[in-house]
Amino acid sequence: MFQKILVANRGEIALRVIRACKELGISTVAVYSEADSDSMHVQLADEAICIGPGPSAESYLKVDAIMSAAEIANADAIHPGYGFLAENARFAEICGSCNIKFIGPSPEVITMMGDKNMARAMAVKHGVPVTPGSPGIVPTVEEALIVAEELGYPVMIKATAGGGGRGMRPAQDKDELPSMYQAARAESKACFGEDDVYIEKLVLNPHHIEFQIIGDSHGNAAQLGERDCSLQRRNQKIIEETPSPLISEELRQRMAEASVNLTREIGYENCGTIEYLVDDEENFYFMEMNTRIQVEHPITEEVRGCDLIKEQIHVAAGKPISDHVRNSVVRGHSIECRINAEDPYNNFAPSPGKIELFYAAGGRGVRVDTHVYSGYSVPPYYDSMIAKLIVTASSRAGAIARMNRALNEFLVEGIKTTIPFQSSILNHPDFKAGTYDIGWVENFINSQPDPPEASAAELDS
Repeated sequence: MFQKILVANRGEIALRVIRACKELGISTVAVYSEADSDSMHVQLADEAICIGPGPSAESYLKVDAIMSAAEIANADAIHPGYGFLAENARFAEICGSCNIKFIGPSPEVITMMGDKNMARAMAVKHGVPVTPGSPGIVPTVEEALIVAEELGYPVMIKATAGGGGRGMRPAQDKDELPSMYQAARAESKACFGEDDVYIEKLVLNPHHIEFQIIGDSHGNAAQLGERDCSLQRRNQKIIEETPSPLISEELRQRMAEASVNLTREIGYENCGTIEYLVDDEENFYFMEMNTRIQVEHPITEEVRGCDLIKEQIHVAAGKPISDHVRNSVVRGHSIECRINAEDPYNNFAPSPGKIELFYAAGGRGVRVDTHVYSGYSVPPYYDSMIAKLIVTASSRAGAIARMNRALNEFLVEGIKTTIPFQSSILNHPDFKAGTYDIGWVENFINSQPDPPEASAAELDS
């Protein structure tokens, strides 16, 4: 087992990894930017090293600074968390060349599955359904128009690099396609440094279902069920739950088998997710693979009774998948709300600043993953998520009731948060009935332009 792990990330995921390491008896090294000097992960790690100014390009994305910190601290492994360098094949390769274990899949697999066009090809090769699309990269607007005409509108233009919904644009017709094509390429270039795109037929009103998978260096592969991520705005997830209320048991089994088969065939090691679109007729289509731990992994942990961060470390150390993970079964229902420092009633404008009061919900079946506290200042440089609220109950109805109670109990003063917006979703008949799709949140926003009256007091904070 590793002696010392450097956590190449910040915020709640850095803290999550540090806590798992402490329970395993492994020393930890935090890296931090100047803007994060007061962050909880810095305070709880065994060692902490500043790696640069606030902007991520000058700190958390600087490979040389992170590797220097690892060398100084004599770390024998690096956990990348999610985001930043977590899916950077070059970073994983450099870790290996320095005899530092990258806690994730191999650079070759990251490259193969991180390029969405290559990932599609692998899915096809191993019998996983994909949406009809271009045979490869579409380099010009002229070729994009030809491909889209052959597929039939609407289509989705997608960057081959990156993730998180960046570099994706729908085009409803040939008049819209040129501007959407250029927008997708420009965003991809800005976010990932690459502007290659491909085109897929747009699946109308789909559900977004992802399967948690894990593989080890002994050729074993397993799946830990699905998470429903359909409640999203501009491809950014807002609420996730497991099991999904939208798919049948028969479909669940088909998707699980496809996920395990693909994981095994590509020689995948460590945790990851395979993302699918599911239509109203229960056809499922491979969308992409995330070669890292996911933001929403806690809901799987809660219903499966396992610790995925510890399992990542366990597998990275060369051990086989734990029996209790491989043989885990669903026990209840879990929901996660991403608490973001945003104003949901002002076009979700970022709301950085000092948190005057932070009181996290508690009680039975409630888990809060966060790095913030009363008096903490949310910096303007990073993703706006400040906490994850996870609830678990024996039934979906029980989990909804518990989440409602926990959201009402959660207090954040000094900045705006998404809490009132999420409360309004939880109380909507469509959510309670489980009849929502990827487009539901956008439609809900358009129909609810003003804050709900019940949340007025909270919005004044």
